[in-house]
Amino acid sequence: MIDEALNLFEEMHRENLVPDTVTYNTLIDGLGKSRRILRALELLEKMHDRGQPANIVTYNSLMDALFNIKQHDKALMLFNQMKESGINPNIYTYTILIDGLCKSGWLKNAKEIFQDLSIEGYHLNTRIYNVMIKGLCKESLLDEALALKLEMEDNGCSPDAVTYEITIRALLEKEADRWFSSVENQRPGRHVKPQSSSTAADFSRRFGCAL
Repeated sequence: MIDEALNLFEEMHRENLVPDTVTYNTLIDGLGKSRRILRALELLEKMHDRGQPANIVTYNSLMDALFNIKQHDKALMLFNQMKESGINPNIYTYTILIDGLCKSGWLKNAKEIFQDLSIEGYHLNTRIYNVMIKGLCKESLLDEALALKLEMEDNGCSPDAVTYEITIRALLEKEADRWFSSVENQRPGRHVKPQSSSTAADFSRRFGCAL
């Protein structure tokens, strides 16, 4: 389908029709989701060359696509390029950025950006809280994650089903690790460090909880 869309896009040019920013954004988003990021970046260059301004939607789609294929440095370069071009990041931009940093193992940077958002007056929504809570849980910082959930509620932002799923899963995995470690340490000569993926499954089978 994406190839058909590209063919129609080229046909527009042959007919001397000028694609607008919405058309470019639709194609760039589709290419990004198809992991054809080089082609998407080429379209961004064509937008500049043809005097068609990129907007926040353009950059958000490209950043998301780059983080998804683990090209974190390029995503950050694009973020800086966007700001230098005079486009201000919105809350969705920062959600993509924080999520990408957490998945890259750069939790400290993600936390700093998240904390700065409140200071700068951004209205934090449920989605960005969930991303930050998930990042904390990923690094087993459950106390911080639960504290952030309380802060979220105090700030008038209601947790949703995703918030509870993230925190419940993290708590169950922590309990699974504790149970597995206790069992292993009772066996003579066994001092095995548990792995969260297998211990979560063991805990599920042992106590009948689906993770």
